[in-house]
Amino acid sequence: MDYAEAHQHWTVDDWKRVVWTDETKVNHLESDGKQWVWKREGKGLNDRLVQGTVKFRGGSLMFWGYMFWEKVGYGTKIEGRMDADLFVSILEDELQQSLEYDNKKPEDVLFQQDNDPKHKSTKAQKWLQESGLQLMEWPPQSANLNPIEHLWHHLKTRLRDYERPPSGIAELWERAQKEWNDIPASVCQNLVKSMPRRIQAVLQAKGGYTKYYKPRILYYNMEGTKPFKCTCTSRILIAWE
Repeated sequence: MDYAEAHQHWTVDDWKRVVWTDETKVNHLESDGKQWVWKREGKGLNDRLVQGTVKFRGGSLMFWGYMFWEKVGYGTKIEGRMDADLFVSILEDELQQSLEYDNKKPEDVLFQQDNDPKHKSTKAQKWLQESGLQLMEWPPQSANLNPIEHLWHHLKTRLRDYERPPSGIAELWERAQKEWNDIPASVCQNLVKSMPRRIQAVLQAKGGYTKYYKPRILYYNMEGTKPFKCTCTSRILIAWE
């Protein structure tokens, strides 16, 4: 709530300065998130509607990336456990090189990150201070506000569109790199444009959940039917009349 109040008068031009960063897990055989199906009220699920699972999913990879108004930055495959040392090496290499490539000077941007312990570590804070990057204070429990969460959804949706699963982690990484680099600037810009609306939504909710966080109930009018009302479960999205 304090963060929203402090930024309630920011314009889109103000938000254009922010470099949004985060990491996410990308699964080999099954993406994080929900599966979507349609069913009529009173009808059970069947094999056509429920996707089979495997005991061993074939592993996953961790992906670190960032976005700003113009585009996405370098995407990085996290090798091993992400600790303060590895995080700082990513900042030194991928982040710094990407900003230089895009002609971004430290004084031109605001660096956003969440409050993960490795981000708040003494080593990371020291590097950020020495780099000249201005660090944006970020509130805890802020899934309502961070637009990069929606960028991860975009990436994983694109990965789910492939006709066959990747043969292994190496191919998964190749696909993730390609789809990340192919994200158009318009996707980033629409997310940045949403920031004033996100702030206002948090203020109106008095710091509570907003539509940018909680599952949304959707209504679809399918040909020859009544509108369907939809809600989310932990594994699938079920619709009923």
